[in-house]
Order: sequence, then C-alpha cells, then structure tokens
Amino acid sequence: MFAPAPSRVVLLFALAACVPAACGAAVPAGMVRIPGGEFTMGSEAPYAFPNEAPEHTVRLSTFLLDIDPVTNERYAAFVAATGYVTVAERPVDWTEMQKQLPPGTPRPPEVQLAPGSLVFRPTTGPVDLNDLGQWWHWTPGANWRQPEGPGSSIADRANHPVVQIAYEDAEAYAKWAGKRLPTEAEWEFAARGGLTRARYAWGDLEPHAPGGPHLANTWTGEFPYRNTATDGFTGTSPVGAFPANAYGLHDMAGNVWNWCSDRYAADTFAIRAKQPEMCGNPFGPAPGAGLRRLPGDPSPEDVPGQLRRVIKGGSFLCNASYCESYRPAARRGSPPDTGTSHVSFRCAADPVP
Repeated sequence: MFAPAPSRVVLLFALAACVPAACGAAVPAGMVRIPGGEFTMGSEAPYAFPNEAPEHTVRLSTFLLDIDPVTNERYAAFVAATGYVTVAERPVDWTEMQKQLPPGTPRPPEVQLAPGSLVFRPTTGPVDLNDLGQWWHWTPGANWRQPEGPGSSIADRANHPVVQIAYEDAEAYAKWAGKRLPTEAEWEFAARGGLTRARYAWGDLEPHAPGGPHLANTWTGEFPYRNTATDGFTGTSPVGAFPANAYGLHDMAGNVWNWCSDRYAADTFAIRAKQPEMCGNPFGPAPGAGLRRLPGDPSPEDVPGQLRRVIKGGSFLCNASYCESYRPAARRGSPPDTGTSHVSFRCAADPVP
C-alpha cells in the first residue's frame, strides 16, 4: 500500500543502529535505545510557529523510547490487569470543574456531567478555522473503547494507537509498564532521527509529494470538511503503516499526538535560550508557569491560565493549511484532564546501567 522510505532514511537508520552506545545493549522489546547527545531544539524557519523559537542547543542523556504509540491492544491489557478507569469513563467532577471556571458559573445540567470526551466531526463546508467548536464536540459515552462515542468500537483497531486518553491515563499506563512519559526534548530529539534542521522527521520532502511515497498519516484535502484520504486513512492508522524514521520509530509525525511530561508554556524556549549555560535534560517550566501567551500561540486556551501539558507530533487531522504540526519542532499545549480522538502517547525509560 505504501512505498518504501527514501534511501537516505534507510541509510540513516542503519547508521543510527550501529552507534556504539546502542549496539549490544539489552533493550526491552518494543523499544529502541536513543543515544544521548546535543541537538538544536526548536525552529526559526518561516513556517514555524512563535512558540517554537528560538532555536537553542540542548544536551540529552541516553534514553529508551517505544517504537510505536501505545495501541488499543496494549492499553486493554493494562486495563484488564489493573481495572483502571480512564478519565473519560468517569462522571465529570463539578467541584473540580468549578475551580477552572469564572466565579458564579452555573452548574450545567446533569447530562453534561455524564462521562464523555471530545470527538472530531468534519464540518459540511469551509468554516472559520479559529473556531475549534465547529469540529470538536463534547460527546457523552466517548472513551478509549468507543472513540467516536456510543456505537463506535475498537474491535477492528487492535493495532491502532489508543485515543481518548487524558494525561493521567497515560501516566498510569507508563507506571504500570515500568516506564515514564518522555520529556518534550527527548521526544523532539528522537523524532528528528539525527537530522539537524530538517523540516520533517524524514527530511524536507513533503509527506504526500506528488509521485512520491506517503510518509505520514495526515489530513489530505481541505480541513475540516473534506479529507481525500489519499494516504489511505481518514482516521487513525495501524502503527507501522508508514515508514519509520532513522531511529526506527513509527508515527513520530502524524497519526496521533503524543503526550509529553513537560508543562506547557509558549515562551519556554525564549526563557531557556537566555540561560548562560547549555540546557541539559530539560523537563519543562516549573509549576505555575505557562500563564503567559505569545502572539500567534497555536495552542487553544479554553480557560485563561489553565495548566497544560505538551503534546508533540501532530495527528491525522493536521493539514498544511491549518496547523502542519507533524514537524519535530511543532508543539502544542493541551489540558491534561481532557482526552480527544486524536491524542495518544508512547513511553520512555532510562537505560539500565
């Protein structure tokens, strides 16, 4: 169905696989060892968003990362073993919600406090792209088992990334698996696959260049009302359906966003770049940060000052005309208590000494 990766990607993967720090070491099944080093994080390219600047040098220690996002099958095994109930399967806690709303906000009807989550629905035609409410809909009954709400199913999506996962749901799985969520710096370093300032995880070739291979699951057509599905999918795709990057990682661009452990702030890079010494193993801003926005910040702010966590990688909903967030440097902030039909996660771990 899909053409093989460009020869340069194959070559880079071969080189990365033979880095001395990575060869001969015991690595858990389903993970790869990412050799530490220095890299240029962020982007100042004309197509980059303000929150990606400025470029700055970061040093990372060696770490392990899942080859694929966590699948429905793997998440189901976690739930079966622990009895865990995801955020989307719990009734909305009005007491907690009140803390995030303006004083005096009336209590909504009980039906709106029923378990549920946000589901993407295409519009019938062109709409104002600044109004996310045109395509995101609160849907009672939507959760990881029913990603699009009642009547939907993951019966034929065992090997698709699990979605409708809130941040704490991802953390709970990672803890059970003996792993952790990656930092934003680790995620971006791994996504770049050794390419310094390439636009995408595989280089500068467009993901669906005419006559070229399909390199990622993204929105093809006019967002948010017409998806031509020239890449073979209108929703999530099975992990491994598209070529891996140079480190052998799948879906580091498109398909689903990935949660990272960092708190989100639009000006994180601007503050970091002013530090007199190179930043080593950064883990995001301190608690309480992230209250200031930058002009052009692409992350929606539903509630002023609300804590958000970093998500990386873009999804099957990303389109060059709307967000083009399937670039390693692209970053967004998302409320940690909210799952959606295009956000998932993968796990990281520290190598055994």
